[in-house]
Amino acid sequence: MKLPVTIYPGEDGWFVAECPVIPGCVSQGRTRDEALANIEDAIQGCLEVRRRLGMPRTVELTEVEVPV
Repeated sequence: MKLPVTIYPGEDGWFVAECPVIPGCVSQGRTRDEALANIEDAIQGCLEVRRRLGMPRTVELTEVEVPV
């Protein structure tokens, strides 16, 4: 299963990784690669919890166009 992930530098110098289609699914790492590995683990855990609670695995992700 492929899921979108955002990665950005946090205020503390670590990289923050989030999966926007799974609310609350966030992790971090000292490096970009570590953050990616950690978010994979977090996604697995979040999906398991959502399954046990009878929640949908993901929520809808859409794009909008805004003038810049």
